Amino acid sequence: MKKIFILILLCTYGCGYQPVYLNKGLKNLEFNKINLEGNKQINRKIINSLPINQNKLNEGLHELFLKTNLETTETSKDSKGKTLSYRTTIYVDFKIKKNDKIIKNKEITKDISYSNKENKFELVEFQRQITSSLVQTATEEIILFLNLE
Repeated sequence: MKKIFILILLCTYGCGYQPVYLNKGLKNLEFNKINLEGNKQINRKIINSLPINQNKLNEGLHELFLKTNLETTETSKDSKGKTLSYRTTIYVDFKIKKNDKIIKNKEITKDISYSNKENKFELVEFQRQITSSLVQTATEEIILFLNLE
């Protein structure tokens, strides 16, 4: 049994497997202008997670447009009008333009539904964690999009 396990381990180790989200292939990207619109916190988290620099001196570079939106809605209520569940949705529109022509475009929508909590402090903290998780997932999708093209 040990011999089979060692053989499988050696075969998979030498096959060149790498995680999909490994940042080795994503080089440092420079943009002439970075335009952010929408939710400032989400924009900041996404920009800080990506290897992006702004170089205003080089006008031959592309422009980056990032537009985000965060919505939290009540999805169900009981007979007394008390909220039973919520849905948080994040929208991200990632565009790279040059001379007003779109070179790359990625629109991402991520959402999650969850139950209400009795303690409002716990609900707010849980919503922050959900928002952070959705932003991280959207950022990973942007990294994958930039690596593939």
